[in-house]
Amino acid sequence: MDKIKLKALAKINLGLDVVRKREDGYHEVRMIMQTIHLYDQIELTKTKEPGIAIQTNLDFLPTDENNLIYKAAKLLQDTCQMNGGIAVNLQKRIPIAAGLAGGSTDAAAVLYGMNELFHLGFKRRKLMELGVKIGADVPYCLMRGTALAEGIGEKLKSLPPMPKCAVLLAKPGIGVSTKYVYENLKLDEHTIHPDIDGQIGAIKQGRLKEAAGYMGNVLESVTISRYPVIHQLKCLMMENGAMNAMMSGSGPTVFGLFQDEETARAAYKEVAQSHLAKQIYLTSIYNNRRR
Repeated sequence: MDKIKLKALAKINLGLDVVRKREDGYHEVRMIMQTIHLYDQIELTKTKEPGIAIQTNLDFLPTDENNLIYKAAKLLQDTCQMNGGIAVNLQKRIPIAAGLAGGSTDAAAVLYGMNELFHLGFKRRKLMELGVKIGADVPYCLMRGTALAEGIGEKLKSLPPMPKCAVLLAKPGIGVSTKYVYENLKLDEHTIHPDIDGQIGAIKQGRLKEAAGYMGNVLESVTISRYPVIHQLKCLMMENGAMNAMMSGSGPTVFGLFQDEETARAAYKEVAQSHLAKQIYLTSIYNNRRR
């Protein structure tokens, strides 16, 4: 096998809590991670020439060491003895800098794909250990499904599948700096923390509405005050039938969970007509961990 095609799937956070700021500057989190059916297409091809060559459909994306794809390929090349190099063709569909782990899932796909192409023999757990060197979300993107993430996001525990439902995503035309969000996050006695354990219990019992009701993201306390459009999108989705709506990650993408696709499609039209978002997607919960 000299070539492999893969789908690099996006994620949302069904719940995101920040427990504390550590002495090393990192924040400890408790998050419910969920894969969705929105993906980038990645094709990996072995080359006789050593090195890493990246092509993409977006001209402004870096194709050097500033791309997580490059970092993932380089990490495996430095870790293992390989004959030849790798060529990567990336068809980017996941919005960039959107809180959907687009870069991390691309890196995870490259780790998985190169492991297959070059017969490296790494188990998923080993790939996850390597992946955390690239980014905290990479191990989860290798794992997929519904999971509890703790630590800085690298400590993962698989959960029963989140009940299937429609997911509406809306990314406003703003950029949100993750660094800014965490630097301005205030954790004190007034902080409203989402009930992560309550959400886990609802997911385990297969109670979709209850699980959606527990949705919460402590980072919204920073982003909504600076970017009111995030709150506007949440309200618009709720007014149009969402069981709940929330910002994913550090933003700015807002997602709503809907019991049925028909209601989600109607909400899609309302969000499009509002002109509050530049990119809108209708997708669904993904629970199959296999590629």
